[in-house]
Amino acid sequence: MPERKIARVAVSGVTYWVDRPFDYLVPPELVDRAAPGVRVFVPFGRGNRRTEGLILAVQAESSRTELKAVLDVLDEEPIVSEAQIRLLIWLRERCFCTIYDGLKAMLPTGLWFDSKGACRVGDKTVRLVSLAIPAEEAILISAQKRRSAPVQSNLLRILCETGRVSVPELCAFSGAKTQSVNALEKAGLVKTEEITVFRRPSYREREATPLPELNAEQQNAYDGLREKLESGKPEAALLFGVTGSGKTAVYVHLISHALSMGKTAIMLVPEIALTPQMLETFSGYFGDKTAVLHSSLSVGERRDEWMRIKCGEARVVIGTRSAVFAPVENLGILIMDEEQEDSYRSENNPRFHTRNVAKYLCAHNNALMLLGSATPDISSMYAAQEGRYSFYRLDKRYNQMQLPSVKFVDMKRELRAGNGTSLSGELLDALRQRIESGEQSILFLNRRGTNKLINCGECGYVYECPRCSVSLTWHSANRRLICHYCGYSQKISEDICPDCGGKLNYIGTGTQKVEEELRELLPGVEILRMDADSVGAAGSHEAILSRFREEKIPILLGTQMVAKGLDFENVTLVGVISADQSLYSGDFRAAERTFSLLTQVIGRSGRGEKPGEAIIQTYTPENRVIRLAAEQDYEGFYSAELEVRRMQSAPPFCSLYRFTASGMDEAQVLRCCTEIRQQLREVLRDREDVQILGPAPLPVLRVNNRYRYSVTLACKDDRYIRGWVAQTVIQSNTNRAFRGVSVYADCEI
Repeated sequence: MPERKIARVAVSGVTYWVDRPFDYLVPPELVDRAAPGVRVFVPFGRGNRRTEGLILAVQAESSRTELKAVLDVLDEEPIVSEAQIRLLIWLRERCFCTIYDGLKAMLPTGLWFDSKGACRVGDKTVRLVSLAIPAEEAILISAQKRRSAPVQSNLLRILCETGRVSVPELCAFSGAKTQSVNALEKAGLVKTEEITVFRRPSYREREATPLPELNAEQQNAYDGLREKLESGKPEAALLFGVTGSGKTAVYVHLISHALSMGKTAIMLVPEIALTPQMLETFSGYFGDKTAVLHSSLSVGERRDEWMRIKCGEARVVIGTRSAVFAPVENLGILIMDEEQEDSYRSENNPRFHTRNVAKYLCAHNNALMLLGSATPDISSMYAAQEGRYSFYRLDKRYNQMQLPSVKFVDMKRELRAGNGTSLSGELLDALRQRIESGEQSILFLNRRGTNKLINCGECGYVYECPRCSVSLTWHSANRRLICHYCGYSQKISEDICPDCGGKLNYIGTGTQKVEEELRELLPGVEILRMDADSVGAAGSHEAILSRFREEKIPILLGTQMVAKGLDFENVTLVGVISADQSLYSGDFRAAERTFSLLTQVIGRSGRGEKPGEAIIQTYTPENRVIRLAAEQDYEGFYSAELEVRRMQSAPPFCSLYRFTASGMDEAQVLRCCTEIRQQLREVLRDREDVQILGPAPLPVLRVNNRYRYSVTLACKDDRYIRGWVAQTVIQSNTNRAFRGVSVYADCEI
């Protein structure tokens, strides 16, 4: 009798408190295909619902005597490796999510199956055609067919010159139709075959380029980092360099060295808008070894890029947050550019920070984790100062040019002078000067739409979202009021108050409003706008940036998409429309976020041979954070902000675990948070390092008719705390007194 084979399966569609490996018997006919890392269909629950699962391990014994059997094996070979399975288990422990939540983050959509077991996106095939007879014979037949069948004659002549070619390319080049190719195949003159090809995202290809030369500062940083790369141990380093100092050149040399060692590399960027520029740069150095992963790729492109990485065809991965899960083998270096950005933090399950996943990957692959930024995260700089990270710095721009000069414009004075627009006279004059001299400008405003809200000046009525506790944003392009949280929209046809008939006021400014003002003030000047409304289609961000670069469009206006990473030599002016906007969000990171955004966007100016200038419009020109950002004084900001964090007991001096409860009944949500607070106080009463804050409403209390409150636990991070956080999440979600309330936890270290 053959030995039993038991599969330990993580099942999809279960909640966090139910999630665990379930034992299933593997039928004899599936034994050869059932292995760790393959997906299966299994019967689950009392109704034996046909459910997808992932085999985590295979063993000979089970603690249960009666086992259900695996119904079918979906993958021909493991879709995730055993190392990735361990990463999924780590994500479950650290991010309080299910195994399948982690798997969904790890695998591209195109690799998932439907309910019948069919893959949602199949392989792309191309039909190739070639001669089935010697070329000499084909030339003779071509000459014979010149009058009776001129199209077939032409096809044979082309195939004699080209050899094997795809049918679509052959038809496009010759003007023939597929029927002519089929006729030649039927006559035995040509043969065709189907081959599988990878779908590749389109980008501006560069010719093979030698590695960039390094200046003395860059060489010193590279030499130190190369030693870390070669150490054969897990290493972490921070590369601190002013904007335009040439951090990318150091990255390129390190990746090249990792490849020469037989290792692979992952390069992460915070914004999708940066991937075309980075891909173009890296493909010039590493050619087809480069792959790109981000959410704006088509489903087929993302699937095939992932498969290229998995099969080893691509050894350099460039992408946004999700690219940290790329299936690379033998990882040598993982780079996070602009590592301080919030976009590296996931707001959906699994709620992970990319930096923490990168630490795990580098620790388990004996790889180098390199964090790069002109404005490092306070916690990262603190780790470098404490000696936990190696520290390297680049203090000068690579071309020895000075940092941009910065001017402040007090918008209160502009208002008193009668200027009610979003653009100061000084900024307009500077824009006109750049237009006349053929130079380009970038304008930054971190709010899309036209106006933040519309209200009545007589009765105070405000258009609000019926599902969220926010005002609706006016978008003049489609004349609709839109909620940026739930997507609700409505049209208004008249400029009168629906309550009292009074005149409506349009308050606040977004990118659409600034674009309208620019077109009125600078008639005939071409303007590009880059925000979430203008880059909705796949690849449209790349098209906008390409036009700005190649057509020398005078003005690029945008949100934080234009604030970092972009490198345009002809940009000599940067204008910040509203520098105060992000300072008062109520988040303990508000000052850091504002400093980083301003420093980064100022650094887009003067990156070529021409000197740069930045104009900052603000209602509080004396603000310390704005002043330090204008001076590019990171050390001054870091010292002051670190003391504030120390007094707040905020990271890096402790970890923050945040429990968020949401539900339709506000009172019930509040009672649930109160219960969480009481449980934590009882369990952790002997811990002196613990602070419990809340319940407190989130900045936007109601989203999509669900009220949201949070309880924050500030303490030192350890396994004991994580265990109690997980237990609290489970108890809160299974407590019948709080039915209808969802509770999740995330951690900020």
